[in-house]
Amino acid sequence: MVLGFSIALIVFSLLMMLLVLMHKGKGGGLSDMFGGGMQSSVGGSSVAERNLDRITVVVGLLWFACIVVLGILMKVNN
Repeated sequence: MVLGFSIALIVFSLLMMLLVLMHKGKGGGLSDMFGGGMQSSVGGSSVAERNLDRITVVVGLLWFACIVVLGILMKVNN
């Protein structure tokens, strides 16, 4: 069980790094390569940027949940 959550934590950590690097900064980011650079005249950010935000939040919550579960499992096993 601990091994499974440890592997999941590593995968989610790598995904978080990738997703954060794809976000648009002041001068643009890697998200410009995937259509995030085209600004919509109606909204504040493009659809690609909003979806990237949502995916980042979901992966972040899963990452946090893995840390909490691993902490509980480690405490129970000791």
